Amino acid sequence: MIVIKVFMVDDHYMVIEGVKSLLQNEANISWVGHASSSESCLAFLKLHEPDVILMDINLGEESGIELCEIVRKTYPNIKVLGLSTFNQQSFIQKIIDKGASGYLLKNATRKELTDAIFTVMAGKTYLSAEASQVLRKSDDSNILLTRREKEILELIADGLTNNEIATKLFVSVTTIDTHRKNLLAKFQAKNIASLVKTAIRQNLI
Repeated sequence: MIVIKVFMVDDHYMVIEGVKSLLQNEANISWVGHASSSESCLAFLKLHEPDVILMDINLGEESGIELCEIVRKTYPNIKVLGLSTFNQQSFIQKIIDKGASGYLLKNATRKELTDAIFTVMAGKTYLSAEASQVLRKSDDSNILLTRREKEILELIADGLTNNEIATKLFVSVTTIDTHRKNLLAKFQAKNIASLVKTAIRQNLI
């Protein structure tokens, strides 16, 4: 029986534990570890070579897309599966262009996750149903926002601070800060002014 060695790179411990729990009872899959940064991932790969890496595309200040390119060039036998909350065309296309064999969203089911692993190990490309749909119908100018992200984006455009938005929406400041960072990443904006400008240009606010 062939056992697929799976490694994960993500900077959120709860996400790692969640994915690990989904895979731990799979007879054909062996969880060999995880890393929370590009540096720790590359250090691990100097000593061990997994078959598949589940890779978050947004590692705090680092980019999983760039890490994917390094891994694929240095370890061509390792398959990379992009794993993210972002479901827009630009992110999906970029990591595929850097050598990833597939892309999953973090709301994937156990079956989607295992199907993806087995598919890329067979030398094929795997795109989750949602990622595949986004690639078919989107172009780089179409940014998909959740209802909450759109609500927060509008309040940011109105000039409200994180504290003011948190008070208005009855959530924590940390939650708003996370949404703000995600919006900057989705729009590939360096600052709030650029974020708002792009959102207005694309008629999102």
